[in-house]
Amino acid sequence: MGALATNVILPVFPGMSVGLGVDTRDLGLTLSSFFIAFAVGQLFVGPLADRFGRKPLVVGGLAIFIVGSAVCALSPTLDILILGRIIQALGACAAFVLARAIARDLFDGEALARALALIMIAMAAAPGFSPLVGTGLGALLGWRFIFAGVALFGLALGIFYVRSMGETQPSGARQPLRIRAVLVAYGALARDRRFIYPALSVSLTLGMLYAFFASAPAILIGELGLTGLQLSLYFAATVFIVFGAGFLAPKLARRWGQAWIAMIGAVIALAGSLLILTQAATPTLMSITSGLGLFLLGMGFVNPLGTAIALQPFKHNAGLASALQGFLQMACAAIGSTAASVLPLPPALALAATMTAGSALALLVFIPVIAHRPRNKVALS
Repeated sequence: MGALATNVILPVFPGMSVGLGVDTRDLGLTLSSFFIAFAVGQLFVGPLADRFGRKPLVVGGLAIFIVGSAVCALSPTLDILILGRIIQALGACAAFVLARAIARDLFDGEALARALALIMIAMAAAPGFSPLVGTGLGALLGWRFIFAGVALFGLALGIFYVRSMGETQPSGARQPLRIRAVLVAYGALARDRRFIYPALSVSLTLGMLYAFFASAPAILIGELGLTGLQLSLYFAATVFIVFGAGFLAPKLARRWGQAWIAMIGAVIALAGSLLILTQAATPTLMSITSGLGLFLLGMGFVNPLGTAIALQPFKHNAGLASALQGFLQMACAAIGSTAASVLPLPPALALAATMTAGSALALLVFIPVIAHRPRNKVALS
């Protein structure tokens, strides 16, 4: 839902700038403000969910998301639109955190990896297909109706969740809510190598994907001449790579182990980033697509398996662990998208440098995970 709310508006930035009387570049604040609120909000959602259960936070978060979407749809100025985006993010972050925590409530080991792979596929589908939805709604009804559409999506999701799932955390597993204890727990997680290394690797990789999303309009439309519709179709086509990787990753992990397949994914993601970098001086659609395809394949391995490795040891405070991982992911997304936008380089070169640096660091921080896990063992609880 967070990815949907972010990427669905990218193709209609020109129309939004006219409607609000601002420069198109100023609309970048609607992305950065969303990422920051999304990142910080997760730190509160996790402990609250471990104390009061998943259902109140999911339902409350969806309600807040709907309110924020309505504010965005009715906003007369950029300032009000940014306020609406912040409210949207604070609501959406609850579902983002608790999707993983709910998976951890229900599954262990290989089953957890499969569940997280399906979550990753859904998260990849949203930014891939949402620009196409935004293009259609914007052309037919105007950009304000896009926010009305995502509000309806949030409402439908809430109804489905209440009817089909509801609470997944046993009442006996609730954790006390004390600020000092929460801060101590976050500090302990940040120092726990079982969590921090795979969580950072996943977060850096995902952050580089958002760096690509932030730079894609300037590169693919500004430099390579694609139209808004073509850009939307391009995003949609890339989703199938993540689909394939997401289904393949658990099968490979069953044979070779989660850590080794995630490590191979990190290497593949770095190779894709380097391919974009080698052609960044004179980018072509083929060079960008080839590099992005490799990167997405690698990300499709790293994301679910690295997340499973990070959350596996923390069943009793899965909300807290998932919240900290979500914070790291959105922080890396904010850093990556900002770096790709502000580096004093041509857009393609700025993106390539950012993705290469982030992918290399993701590979580096995953090495200790390999060093402390046997090759063919898939963790089971």
